[in-house]
Amino acid sequence: MLKIDTILFDLDGTLTDSGPGIMNGVRYALKRYGMESVEEAELRGFVGPPLQKKFQEFCNISEEEGRRAVSYYREYYGGKGIFENQVYPGIPETLQRLKQKGFRICMATSKPEHYALQIAEYFQIDGYFDFIGGSLMDGRRTKKADVIRYVLQECEVQDKSRVLMVGDREHDILGAKQVGIHSLGVLFGYGSREELEKAGAERIVETPEEIGDFCSRYY
Repeated sequence: MLKIDTILFDLDGTLTDSGPGIMNGVRYALKRYGMESVEEAELRGFVGPPLQKKFQEFCNISEEEGRRAVSYYREYYGGKGIFENQVYPGIPETLQRLKQKGFRICMATSKPEHYALQIAEYFQIDGYFDFIGGSLMDGRRTKKADVIRYVLQECEVQDKSRVLMVGDREHDILGAKQVGIHSLGVLFGYGSREELEKAGAERIVETPEEIGDFCSRYY
């Protein structure tokens, strides 16, 4: 029977609706490449995946240019975009419920850890987390599987069969599968049911409250 004692949460599109700040930062960076008019649907695709790779694919540019695009993005995001963001309704209550139940709660995000810590503190949700892990500012540790492994190592998790990854995009689900942990997709973020199902999400929920219901059944 499925048993869970550790829950890893993605940040963007799972804990917070960070889309406006990310999309504005991407729009700012794309203008440097002469892309003045980009549809919002295309910009939404940047919410969640590692940004450097996404810039490389979207702009058909080299790895070096991808790093430069991320630096342009951060010119905007680091000062303003980081706070064009809001916690999804129901998330604080869900985190509190899970914490009271006895779960170990961690964050595993492809966003730089520096930004993730700032966001969690700004929105006063940092106290719910045993550990907040993310990528490095120099572009290392951006793949979701690498972030998950890092968080599990830092938290000295011994039994991966009792770990659940919660996220809204295929990268969260695929990363969980690569590491060998369970996965739960959420539909209130930026990924679709089709995307999550194709990636192999073990279960999909529609609201933050359902995350609490699911996890509580398998503690």
